[in-house]
Amino acid sequence: MALTWSLPETDPWSTPFAQLLMHQLELNPGDVVLDIAAGGGIPAFHMAEQVGAQGSVLAVDIHQAQVLRAKSIQGRHMPWLQFEVGDMRFLPETLPRFDRITGNLSFMFFRPNRFEALKSLVRFLKPGGQIVLTFPSLGTFDSLWVCVDEEMKRGNLEKERKALAEYIEERPSANHAKQWLEELDFERVEVIEWPLEILTGPGREFLEHPLLRGGFLDDIYECFEDQNLAHEFMDDLSQDIGRFTPLLAQRCAMSGFLPDQK
Repeated sequence: MALTWSLPETDPWSTPFAQLLMHQLELNPGDVVLDIAAGGGIPAFHMAEQVGAQGSVLAVDIHQAQVLRAKSIQGRHMPWLQFEVGDMRFLPETLPRFDRITGNLSFMFFRPNRFEALKSLVRFLKPGGQIVLTFPSLGTFDSLWVCVDEEMKRGNLEKERKALAEYIEERPSANHAKQWLEELDFERVEVIEWPLEILTGPGREFLEHPLLRGGFLDDIYECFEDQNLAHEFMDDLSQDIGRFTPLLAQRCAMSGFLPDQK
């Protein structure tokens, strides 16, 4: 029986964003695709199946462990799918040009100079080619940030409040993404957002939630110089999650096409 490489239903984070990416991506058999920050292969495996043996997918990730894991899953299947270790911000000039450039949950890692990183990436896109990048946009978990700010204010944690505000301000918005694509002369620019509710319970379930902890709750801890105070603050916060639930992430996809004339 032939294997199929659909998006895994069991992944609670990468798959919902990949669904949005595939919704925006105009993928054809034979397309040559560059997938940046490819992680464990969501959605690189699925895209490789779509382009078929006449096309190719180069999936790049900075973490060797992720690449090795993806290769072990792939085995000898779909040899036109290639996983390689690489930094999406410093890709070699020897790379070919691609019909499509994608990145699932990648744009968040372009910090601090997201526009420059995007501009550098576009060099590898063929005229008429499409880029689609997904990321959690400004507005993600706003209810949590409001609650954290209120608690910091109540505790006279002004230095920590300032650090939190700087973190939130740095998160890219859908408007930023649209503006940057238009500045790079993309056509058919479209930026959409789909909400995604993250379910959790109180206490340790909230504090150790794999999606919330990675890249979100950790940023709150980093606002504190005194980590003992940070743990005390977060332990108190976690006891009454009703103050900030439901927790909604904003799945954002930015899409555009380079003009054929370029």
